[in-house]
Amino acid sequence: MTATTTPLMLAGPTGLIEARLDQPSGAARGTAVIAHPHPLFGGTMDNKVVKTMARAFVQCGWRALVFNFRGVGQSEGAFDDGRGESDDLLSVIGHMAADGELALAGFSFGAFVAAKVASSLQDGREPSRLVLVGPAVSRFDMAPIPAAWHARTLVVHGEVDDTVPLADVMAWARPQSLPVTVLPATSHFFHGQLPALRYLVARHVGGAA
Repeated sequence: MTATTTPLMLAGPTGLIEARLDQPSGAARGTAVIAHPHPLFGGTMDNKVVKTMARAFVQCGWRALVFNFRGVGQSEGAFDDGRGESDDLLSVIGHMAADGELALAGFSFGAFVAAKVASSLQDGREPSRLVLVGPAVSRFDMAPIPAAWHARTLVVHGEVDDTVPLADVMAWARPQSLPVTVLPATSHFFHGQLPALRYLVARHVGGAA
């Protein structure tokens, strides 16, 4: 259960970044930073898939930090085709993820950014959990997931996703032998399947690292 929700304005690479922190009741295990879908197609931190992931993390004792990429909502700056957005995510991690474990999650474009940033983190800052929902592998050059991270990574995709075809996700995952969880008869935005998505995320992030 969420004890508190706090709006935040964080210093970012091109100005302020609008964010929101959900804090669980009791001591938090760590911080989950969650990235939203494509800014030019209506993606914001209020996206229902992003909010579903945040609730799953809080349910399992994590702080959940959602934020708007540059140029979205009250976040300053302009869209930068994933480059600047990666810098935004790194900046948010620097502000919020000092205590406890770090988890990274993202939906669609946000999954692309989360995977890119996760692969760049070093010196003990690697995420203990990585959640990639509807990853936009056919629209961006999606980073591979290191084999050592497969057990800590959850990839979820809809069977009938008409924005990012499942076949493209499997073509990305297959050479890595990376498991993909497929929700049957589910579209890109998980209409009618948000409870199932929340269950999958909670099951993945609720256990021991």
